[in-house]
Amino acid sequence: MFAFKTREAMVREVNMCHPLCLIENTLEGELRLRQDALQVLSDIQGPMVVVTIVGLYRTGKSYLMNRLARTNRGFSIGPTVQSHTKGIWMWCMPHPEKYNHTLVLLDTEGLGDVEKGDSTNENWIFAVGELLSSTFVFNSMGTIDQRALEQLHYATELSKHIKMKSSPGSDSKSAGDDFFPTFIWTVRDFTLDLELEGQQISADEYLENALKLIKGNSDKVSSLNLPRECIRASFPVRKCFVFDRPSGKANLKKLEDLQEEDLEPDFVEQTNMFCQYIFKECKPKTSQGGNILTGKILAKLAMTFVDTIGRGTIPCIGDTVSALATMENSAAVQEAATYYEEQMRLSGKFPTQTIEYFYHLQAACEREAINIFMGRSFMDTNNKYQMELRGLLKTKTDQLCAENEKISMEYCRTLLQQLFIPIQQNISGGCYSMPGGYQLFQSDQNMLTDNYRMTPGKGVKENEALQEFIQLKESVARGIFQMDQSLTAKQQQIAEERARAYAIEEERKRQEILAQQRAHEEYIRQRAHEEHIRQLEQKMEEDRLNQQRENDRRIQQQLEEQQARLQQEALRRQQEQEAELERLSRQAASIVNGISSADDCVIL
Repeated sequence: MFAFKTREAMVREVNMCHPLCLIENTLEGELRLRQDALQVLSDIQGPMVVVTIVGLYRTGKSYLMNRLARTNRGFSIGPTVQSHTKGIWMWCMPHPEKYNHTLVLLDTEGLGDVEKGDSTNENWIFAVGELLSSTFVFNSMGTIDQRALEQLHYATELSKHIKMKSSPGSDSKSAGDDFFPTFIWTVRDFTLDLELEGQQISADEYLENALKLIKGNSDKVSSLNLPRECIRASFPVRKCFVFDRPSGKANLKKLEDLQEEDLEPDFVEQTNMFCQYIFKECKPKTSQGGNILTGKILAKLAMTFVDTIGRGTIPCIGDTVSALATMENSAAVQEAATYYEEQMRLSGKFPTQTIEYFYHLQAACEREAINIFMGRSFMDTNNKYQMELRGLLKTKTDQLCAENEKISMEYCRTLLQQLFIPIQQNISGGCYSMPGGYQLFQSDQNMLTDNYRMTPGKGVKENEALQEFIQLKESVARGIFQMDQSLTAKQQQIAEERARAYAIEEERKRQEILAQQRAHEEYIRQRAHEEHIRQLEQKMEEDRLNQQRENDRRIQQQLEEQQARLQQEALRRQQEQEAELERLSRQAASIVNGISSADDCVIL
């Protein structure tokens, strides 16, 4: 019924053709945000899976990021020992597996670049990349050894010490557990067998074994355990992937140009497993409390981090996120309220015809406004800003309702004045200053009311404006009526008789209609009664016939049974007679045989 812009329609899909530098590492050793990349990041409104990769320079970090982008080219890959990535480069694209999610890839400047010498700002880049990411990838070469652990530990120290709350005595660790990312350690050019004490182990078990604390209490053991403890505490969720060498040394110089068939099959399979884990398992970037961050919030966090680092201070994520939440929630309230008012004015043509339609429209617009607020807000503790939005929407609703009523009333008053112009002309011309003038005036006024009610678009004050108009014209009607009262008695009598005759005629018609209705109802009842009698007689006749058929059946059955008994009795008698005849025959034969024997004896 109403055409609204859906939330999905308002979310612009960010799909960059190539990476942009997000944080530039200048020659003076300063970190500087690039506004073009920052604007792209700010435009992302849906959930973001932010993957940051760090590690020593020239270890193939950019290649892995290009594989996540499903291309061979994008992040710069160089064939020499010179580092190609400076600062933090960003590439945003629709997530390949999750609807309405954006995959944000951050490729960082490599650690240990000999051309720089000073590693302070590269460690800050490490820290900022970690804080901005939801999945943090540390890339190393060869094996997970003590040197690699110390490199990761050294760069992690800044992130570990970043404050989460500014209030004294606050638990910084618990405050930031939701903010720090999932950790993935990728080991490139891995040539060892994944075995431990003669048993096959997984890459994850290989990582956990490398992070296992060494037993002992010596200073050396404590020094060896320190990076392990730091990594375990900083990254409670950990994953490990190992990669074979991708190809021969000659091919590594042109890795961007190689197709999958040119690479080692095991390396291709390992890379695919790494990418699928990122696509399927890695979660969106969230803030403290699990609230999903938008690109605008993440961009403001990046600005805050870079600004505070430039001033030589340590960022306070808790205060930063809280301040951004306040600012973003307030903006979300205003955006939703503005959208609500715009849609009310665009979707509803004031004045609305009924108050029910107005509140039906209001409810639909309010639902859309709240959806917009919910899509943008985060960390709305105790629904404070949602309640603020509801209060603001109620205020705007009251204002719009009053405006709707005002427009309706003004339109109805103007319409009634225009319809009254012919009556006013008749009054001025004396058309009602004669016997029956009041009746003529009433007829014209009834016609005015009919024309008024048939005119569309009057709005919610239609009846109220009409009653107000009739009251305002009551003095005019009274004057015409009093003039009509001054008619002669005869004229008055005629008028009364006509009125009575009219009333009698109307009553006669009404009684006639009632009589017709009663006659029709009696006819219907008689027909129903006759039909009932007919059905009853039909039923009785059917019962009689059924009973007759049943009696005939029983008589027939009895006759058949009697006939069967008679037949059996006749058969029995016949059998007895035949048996008696058989006995007599045998007896006669015996007598004959005896006589024959006697004759023989006489002859002898």
